[in-house]
Amino acid sequence: MDMMNLVWLRSDLRIYDNPALYNAVAQGPTIAVYCLSNKQWDQHGLAPIKRRLIVDHLIELEEQLSQLNVPMIVLDCEFFSNVPKQLKDLCIDQSITHLYYNHEYEVNEQRCTQEAVHLLSDIDIEAKGYHDQCIVPPGAVLNGSGECYKVFSAFAKNWMANITTLARPLYSKPVAQQAIDCSSNIQCLKAYLINVDVNTQQQWPTGEDEAHDRLNDFIDQDVSQYHNQRDFPDLDATSHLSVYLALGVLTTRQCLQGLLSSEQQTIELLSEVQGEGKLCWLNELVWRDFYRHILVAFPKVSKGKPFKDITDRLPWKGNNQDFESWCVGKTGVPIVDAAMRQLNTTGWMHNRLRMVVAMFLTKHLQIDWRLGEAYFYSRLADADLASNNGGWQWSASTGVDAVPYFRIFNPYRQAGRFDPKGDFVRKYVKELATIQGKAIHQPSKLVANQFSYPMPIVDLKLAAEHTKALFKGLNG
Repeated sequence: MDMMNLVWLRSDLRIYDNPALYNAVAQGPTIAVYCLSNKQWDQHGLAPIKRRLIVDHLIELEEQLSQLNVPMIVLDCEFFSNVPKQLKDLCIDQSITHLYYNHEYEVNEQRCTQEAVHLLSDIDIEAKGYHDQCIVPPGAVLNGSGECYKVFSAFAKNWMANITTLARPLYSKPVAQQAIDCSSNIQCLKAYLINVDVNTQQQWPTGEDEAHDRLNDFIDQDVSQYHNQRDFPDLDATSHLSVYLALGVLTTRQCLQGLLSSEQQTIELLSEVQGEGKLCWLNELVWRDFYRHILVAFPKVSKGKPFKDITDRLPWKGNNQDFESWCVGKTGVPIVDAAMRQLNTTGWMHNRLRMVVAMFLTKHLQIDWRLGEAYFYSRLADADLASNNGGWQWSASTGVDAVPYFRIFNPYRQAGRFDPKGDFVRKYVKELATIQGKAIHQPSKLVANQFSYPMPIVDLKLAAEHTKALFKGLNG
């Protein structure tokens, strides 16, 4: 029987640095498949903007694959539970002998993969999985007891010390194969072209070329000052690569390579990278690896459970009016409201502000972090479970690196420090736009009434003291 390969695409919508695609094409004739799962997306609360971007990038990817003579089949599966059977049917129809895929780390996705691999093995189809989402694959960075690290600093030290031997290879673009007797089928994508705000969609132009242009521009122009400017939301000083990383249009391995290329160095000399900005951004790449390693080692975090079991006893408040005020950006705390309105209007939020609004929700309003995590996931174009969950649990002090009694951001201090002129707040809280200087961050009752802006829905000092007492009580 002649070899015929199927590459199963998921969060890897690219042709460069795609281990599954590269190895499939290298071994023989290859067909690509993507399984749409709209009802599963509904269950997961996936943001409309991300759904639209997935479809846009699939259309772009089909064109890229056609240049490699790799046809792309789209299956409309609705739920993950339908995927294995539909993959089996496709394999039978196309006389597939081998399945290639890149690993997904979330619990539902892993279960779907395992079921598909098992079902295909029944008809003698061999499956080969590869790690592509991390620079160092999950399970490769372990402590002295052979377990996943629970503290980032120790993880990062080991990661850096062993990067030469542990980093996965970087894959080139596959060589075009001979044309095969199979046609692409992407007609069903049209039903998924949901309408989203045009300006929002245009923030992230489609395609690998755009992603790489942004990466190169960031490294050439911005990374040297990243450590000084990244926390200021009114500055365009972050990489804006998170959406492409979440879609799998770009990989962290490519980001690392871009950083090394700027230094004209190989990965063996990563420890010699100079410059606070570059080292600061490198640290962000390591954090991204860390959260995925945690997701694999502790699958409970995929199931709505806190990383620190003891914190499941915290008496979080439920979905109430305060939560609704937070969602729509009407808490009476301008920097929080500006950040939430940025999220709601653009599908993105500055990273510093993600921490500010998360701590405000959990530490001041004492509302369950899971509600905030779900709301972010329903709005963010760059939402992925590992980073979203990791960030929320870090902010709520239920996750890794938790220092519960002291890590409570005061939003007024954060605003004064990182939005000193109030320009960011002025952009999104338009009712306060005429207030000059720092006064915009904490308007008086008289001023607030004048501009029809609400007074703060919580006393920050009292709330912080109450939250500290709740955490201390866990150990009592």
